[in-house]
Amino acid sequence: MKNPIDHYWKLKLDAVKEVLEANNFEVFIANNSTDASKLVLEKIIPAAHIKSISWGGSITFTNSGLYDTLKNQTAFNILDVFDKALSNDERTQRRREALLTDFFITGTNALTEDGCLVNLDMIGNRVGAMTFGPKNVLVMTGRNKIVPDIESAMERIKHFVAPTNAMRLDMKTPCTKTGICSECSSSARICNTWSITQKSFPKKRIKIVLINEDLGL
Repeated sequence: MKNPIDHYWKLKLDAVKEVLEANNFEVFIANNSTDASKLVLEKIIPAAHIKSISWGGSITFTNSGLYDTLKNQTAFNILDVFDKALSNDERTQRRREALLTDFFITGTNALTEDGCLVNLDMIGNRVGAMTFGPKNVLVMTGRNKIVPDIESAMERIKHFVAPTNAMRLDMKTPCTKTGICSECSSSARICNTWSITQKSFPKKRIKIVLINEDLGL
């Protein structure tokens, strides 16, 4: 067989798409982040008929180029929570307002083979938006986030995602020095709120783009 790795990932993503759809998510597959961006701009957003849009922290989203494209859009109201000109209080207020937008874009820390999204947040705006608020939520995720089950998802998050995110953000937590979660009590701790999303309600409110690349953390 030519390209067995490509064949493996095609089968894997097709299988994950099927179980996610059985859990009432709307699911798309993209070959790479460029194709994912095009899919979002040309198909997913237009179909949602939105008037406002915002986002939560996601390396996959920003590295895809979507953030740079969307932040300058004039077709709908933009709530840019990444705007560096904002004060901390202004950024927090904008995050609250983002929970009432028509469309919210984010990533996920892990995605299980039986179709669950598993996430761990510092502030909670990302998991809050997934749970309730925005009319539509779009989750962009690379294939590297797929794990067998919830236990594996939580292990991945605690022992890889959280320490590397803390390092990326230059947080003053023990894991940035050791690379190991010590269940710290640091005021800079980013591991505060867990969420497990087993199904989308209403149906298709949460849309997922599975990207056939290793992306993000």
